Amino acid sequence: MLEPRTVEIAVQDPTGARGAIAAGASRLELCQALDVGGLTPSLALLEAVLDAVDPRLVNVLVRPRGGGFVYSAEEVELVAADIRACVARGAGGVVVGALDPAGGLDVQAVRRWQDAAGTATLVFHRAIDAAPDPVAVFDALLAEKVDRVLTSGGASRSIDGTLRLAELVGRGAGEMEIMAGGGVRPADIPALFAAGVDAVHLSARGRAGHDAPSGPGGGSEGHDVTDLDVVVEAVAAAAG
Repeated sequence: MLEPRTVEIAVQDPTGARGAIAAGASRLELCQALDVGGLTPSLALLEAVLDAVDPRLVNVLVRPRGGGFVYSAEEVELVAADIRACVARGAGGVVVGALDPAGGLDVQAVRRWQDAAGTATLVFHRAIDAAPDPVAVFDALLAEKVDRVLTSGGASRSIDGTLRLAELVGRGAGEMEIMAGGGVRPADIPALFAAGVDAVHLSARGRAGHDAPSGPGGGSEGHDVTDLDVVVEAVAAAAG
């Protein structure tokens, strides 16, 4: 019997985490503020999600702010401290990313974060897709023995980056897990796995709370929730 293909769902609360795992997701990325690409979750949120599901299935996004991926030394240390907090509480992995001012891999930041992560999985996120030369960043990640990379193949949507994804699969030669992510829809999943990736990543976002008061000082109407119908569709698509 074939091993099930890995489907990772980005979640922002314990309800979404429990629901996604129950719907068949293989693992989770925990973050908040997905509307800006995701930021580090609060400590209370982290602990609630780790209590709700098997912590080993949770990879925590550690991103201190929006607005690009070039960080100061102080920000690098802030990320390292957050990584240690996540790992100390049992998270299976952390998701990070940093580029240097020229758009190459910030090797020193990655090494600092690897040290903070210890034996936990270190995932490099879609900062690679913001680089002028994603392949060069990929090769640098291989050299640093990063565990996993999340990438759309440099395209706006992963389905449009399948040729690049297949190239990265060939370059990686099984040394680093390659996870396709970026605008993934369930219908895209068979083609992404056909490109050779090890996993797919999607947010399966829906909106709720449209009737709640909002407006000035309250942000946009409604809030993100995990659409479990989309999770089910994604898992079924991965199963083939």
